[in-house]
Amino acid sequence: MIKVNYLILVAASLSLINISCNQKRNMQNKEVKVVISTSLGTIKLKLYDETPLHRDNFVKLINSDFYKERIFHRVIRTFMIQGGDCNLPESNPDKGQDGKYNYTVPAEINPLLIHKKGALAAARQGDAINPKKASSSTQFYIVQGQPLTEIQLLQQNAKVNYTEDQLKTYATIGGTPSLDGNYTVFGEVTEGLEVIDKIAAVQTQRGDRPVNDIIFNIKITK
Repeated sequence: MIKVNYLILVAASLSLINISCNQKRNMQNKEVKVVISTSLGTIKLKLYDETPLHRDNFVKLINSDFYKERIFHRVIRTFMIQGGDCNLPESNPDKGQDGKYNYTVPAEINPLLIHKKGALAAARQGDAINPKKASSSTQFYIVQGQPLTEIQLLQQNAKVNYTEDQLKTYATIGGTPSLDGNYTVFGEVTEGLEVIDKIAAVQTQRGDRPVNDIIFNIKITK
């Protein structure tokens, strides 16, 4: 009788352990979704599990309220919109004290993750001082781009061996293939591509900065 009860307890314990492990595994694999609220509309995105270093860094910054009341400081029509610069005094409440943002994120460039319209990617310094293509700690951009024929695509980036699906994507929704293989793409827009178009269409001044600040906040959604 004792042996039977012992076996039952062991089985029950193992079952609970399995459930706990499965729950933990499901939490780890759960797709992270974020929303960017801007003065011109809302953009919803998902972060890729294939780029965990960038995903986790972005989540850390969001949870610390870094992306609160920031601005898109660089906007180039048919190219991309860029934000998250911690060195802009008017968009940096803590002014990067103690150099806590003076770090980079190792590149996670994946040939399957291209710069299609709506791609979320990390900005970085140029190859001359950053040959490993490490990403900025805080700056990101979202691709607008434009539809391209296969010839136009190859003119922009002949080094990448694109799949048929990728060629189709660039031909239909468009993007900026010249960036492929050089910057880490770590997410994509799921809703709000039209908001990117609105932001990209605003009037800009010297340095590609919008004449009127486009303020944004980022939060993680369930």
